[in-house]
Amino acid sequence: MQQQEYQKYYVPAQSIWPIIGAVALFLIAVGAGTFVIESTRGESGFGHNILAVGIAVLLVMLFGWFRDQINESMSGLYSDQLGRSYRQGMSWFIFSEVMFFCAFFGALFYARVIALPWLSGESNNAMTNEVLWPGFEAFWPLIQTPGGTTTTAMSWAGLPTINTIILLVSSVTLHFAHVGLEQGKRKQLTAMLGVTILLGCTFLSLQVEEYIHAYQELGLTLQSGIYGNTFFLLTGFHGMHVTLGTIILIVLFLRVLKGHFTHDNHFAFQAGSWYWHFVDVVWVMLYVFVYVL
Repeated sequence: MQQQEYQKYYVPAQSIWPIIGAVALFLIAVGAGTFVIESTRGESGFGHNILAVGIAVLLVMLFGWFRDQINESMSGLYSDQLGRSYRQGMSWFIFSEVMFFCAFFGALFYARVIALPWLSGESNNAMTNEVLWPGFEAFWPLIQTPGGTTTTAMSWAGLPTINTIILLVSSVTLHFAHVGLEQGKRKQLTAMLGVTILLGCTFLSLQVEEYIHAYQELGLTLQSGIYGNTFFLLTGFHGMHVTLGTIILIVLFLRVLKGHFTHDNHFAFQAGSWYWHFVDVVWVMLYVFVYVL
């Protein structure tokens, strides 16, 4: 019976990047929260500065951690078993992201399907209607708050539809980039990956334009009640994921230019593809449930 060749399992040295990443996320959370509070009150404070520092620290962490991982991989330290561990880790990471967005879609479902009918007096909740919001009728999007603030709903046409097409096309271009890598077609790999990055950057720029349109022309802000809150919560967090996905693709593009990856050793590229396709699927669901329905 032939014995399998023993492979040493590489255990990396202790790293400072996890704690730096935790500090960066803490600064981003505090800065973003403070900035939102200051913006709603019309105040000028330090929230945007804290947020900028957090983003800068996060970028430093990503650059340093990616650099260490790339050096370890190119040095031939990884084994097949470690590769399987990476695949399991990435799979669980994407699963955690699925649960993350499920929580937000669950909040949207609760508001639309349960809370609004209760407020309107359905399901033997007539007193709820009379006490909390007399005369309220359930409809979505809820463009009026109990305080009388009104807004305009974001249409599914225009920028949201264009962004949907952009992300769907980006999944196709990334797929062909992956095919080019597996078939050893480096020019196809480079071109299609570059187009995917450009599409991701275009999506983000159009989302910024959409937010400006929402605030300045529609009156759709974080103070627009449950509709405004869920709209910016879902689209904003998705935008953060697109930003991270674009950064990952840029790192992969630079590695491709340096001649990294082969048809039988390219899990980093595959992991980045998984993440980008996941982000695209989330956007399609978001487009349907936030914009269209």
